[in-house]
Amino acid sequence: MKTAVEELSPTRVKLTVEVPFEELEPSLEAAYKKVAQQVRVPGFRPGKVPARIIEQRFGRAVVLEETLNDALPKLYGQAVDETDVFPVSQPEIEVTKIEDGSQVEFTAEVDVRPSFEVPDYQGAEVVVDVAEVSDEDIQTQLDALRQRFATLTGVERPAAGGDYVVMDLRAEIDGKNLEEQQASDVSYEVGAGSVLQGLDDALEGLSAGEEKTFRTTLVGGENAGEEADVIINVKSVKEKVLPELDDEFAQLASEFDTLDELKDSIREQARRNKLVEQVMQSREKALDALLEKIDIPLPESALNAEIDARKHNLEHQIAESGLSREAFFRLYQTTEDERFAEFEANAAKALKSGFVLDKIVKAEEIGVSEQELTNFVVRRAMQLGVAPNTLAQHLADNDQLTLAMMEIVREKAKTVVGDAAKVTDEAGNEVDLKAIYAELNPEQEAEGAEEAGAQESGSQESAE
Repeated sequence: MKTAVEELSPTRVKLTVEVPFEELEPSLEAAYKKVAQQVRVPGFRPGKVPARIIEQRFGRAVVLEETLNDALPKLYGQAVDETDVFPVSQPEIEVTKIEDGSQVEFTAEVDVRPSFEVPDYQGAEVVVDVAEVSDEDIQTQLDALRQRFATLTGVERPAAGGDYVVMDLRAEIDGKNLEEQQASDVSYEVGAGSVLQGLDDALEGLSAGEEKTFRTTLVGGENAGEEADVIINVKSVKEKVLPELDDEFAQLASEFDTLDELKDSIREQARRNKLVEQVMQSREKALDALLEKIDIPLPESALNAEIDARKHNLEHQIAESGLSREAFFRLYQTTEDERFAEFEANAAKALKSGFVLDKIVKAEEIGVSEQELTNFVVRRAMQLGVAPNTLAQHLADNDQLTLAMMEIVREKAKTVVGDAAKVTDEAGNEVDLKAIYAELNPEQEAEGAEEAGAQESGSQESAE
């Protein structure tokens, strides 16, 4: 087999492949067997029709077509392996010549990763946040912990921001009650920011047993987007009571006996979290600095695929929310145009980053060990809330293990870039990433230190 490569543009090539007919023999034999199973010829059982009878009855062209359908994907893959191209889209294949018994020629046009050189990234200067833990940091964590152990106590006064009310709601349009817009015994925190505009204002000042009507735009159901009168009936008002910060609270909320011990533990965990953040920032900022040095043309098909995937996920989120499009974007304090513009920018950066990291993976001969793949599956399973074995089976059944390994090696390449940088914090102090790795994972081997941040981050997410 001979393959010639023609560059149509910096991001698209045309492969012209000449294949001697003898290389098609395995596919030709498979084609005869497949056709023999499909046709019915008197005097022959299915699958037992001889090749010469097939050709006499149905013609040689039928067999050749089936042969090429089987062979071309394999031959295209072989041609790609033999050339220095990196496809990023599905090929457009055209058979240009068939000389039966002699050779077959076909072309394949495909978008590819453009050719570029990765600049030197050693010593890139990046600045990360300071890893100091302040008293405010500790207090923020304690306040969050107190919120988790807060109690609700009924009060005989009008509702105010931060109170919880139990209420019934219903909606009317032109005096007609909308059955699907009714709800009973709804618990809601006043001031939380409902997508139902006007609800918070209507609730403030209402006491148990009082009713109020306000006009708003419905955000879900058949009448989403229409103006309606919403009637709320407050059944109870409760205020949130936070526990006192003392030793008794420490014993309730943790394994510690005293508040001081709890504070010390929070301080240490906060410090480790800030170290993890320094590691992550160093990698991201070092990669950003590298990307700024490179101008890479992006294949339009690959870029559009990235953008379309993000848009598809967005549509799924909107559908799952049960909200109207307007209410959904209002909830997230953005607009559809802003989100789409964000998709385009992020998709371009993701594609460019992938190209650069893949180059580094190849140059550094980065691979994936079985243990690294296992660790990846365990961490991802924790994030998704599923059993590791279940996720592993899903990845295998859906041919996604290759994508998982690509994600691992790209992350390792990003670590290579981050570790090569000169990192300081905003106070001007040098940040020693190797020292951080050693502290976060004392038993970690030096060559596997890039997992330190990921492991610490995974345990942090699990704890939260």
